[in-house]
Amino acid sequence: MLLLGKVALGLGATFALATGYVFHEGTIRVDVDENRVGGSHVHLWVPATTASLGLRLAPRRYLRQASTQSRAYLPVLREVSKELEKYPNAEFLDVRQPSQHVRIAVRAGKLYIDAVTDEETVHVNLPTQVLEEVADRLEDAAPGV
Repeated sequence: MLLLGKVALGLGATFALATGYVFHEGTIRVDVDENRVGGSHVHLWVPATTASLGLRLAPRRYLRQASTQSRAYLPVLREVSKELEKYPNAEFLDVRQPSQHVRIAVRAGKLYIDAVTDEETVHVNLPTQVLEEVADRLEDAAPGV
């Protein structure tokens, strides 16, 4: 019985440490709702660690292709990701029209993008460090950037 308790404690501690590691960068959250009868509702919460892990595990040729297609924007992505860290709580864009609302802000180190129309509601938030990680990986895969 004592051995079973030690095994359970070991497995529980391992699970707690693994969970802590996976969520140490935060979460990426995507919510999309269609505002109509029978509309789709997609709510996705993913550990931010999966973005960096996915970029490490992606085949090199696909990363090279993505970096080639985004080559013109990589310096901008790099600078934006660095500068966002300087503004932990800032609102960059807030546009309101009668049937639309778009807002881009940073709060507590997370980038929030909200777009609301009569037909659709989209909310995306992610840690700003994810942008830097993506920029690093794409620059590493891009020859000559």
